[in-house]
Amino acid sequence: MAELAPFRLPDAPARGDLVAKYFRALGDPTRLRILELLQAEGELSAGALTRRLGHAQPKVSNHLACLRWCGFVTTRREHRVIYYRLADQRVMTMLELAQGLLDDHGDHVAACCRIPEA
Repeated sequence: MAELAPFRLPDAPARGDLVAKYFRALGDPTRLRILELLQAEGELSAGALTRRLGHAQPKVSNHLACLRWCGFVTTRREHRVIYYRLADQRVMTMLELAQGLLDDHGDHVAACCRIPEA
């Protein structure tokens, strides 16, 4: 069950610890897809994201909470509906850079058996 535990930082985290946790937040395909959808659409409600992703609402809400807590998305409320949007365009710039790197190294990443499954 250790792999299900939250990613805990040391009491006095080093910069590398924080960077690792930052990338861990991006290390889920559903969270990446949420960011891509928000990039494309600008702003979407949790319900719209749930429909587009085809996942159960609680799962999407948990991913949105992670993205919001870590500062990847921000929200606004309109009556009872909460809308999500990217908090910082630099995140998408970083992901675009990662895609470019994968163009050159994707086969190696796909074949890597040293990265543990989440």
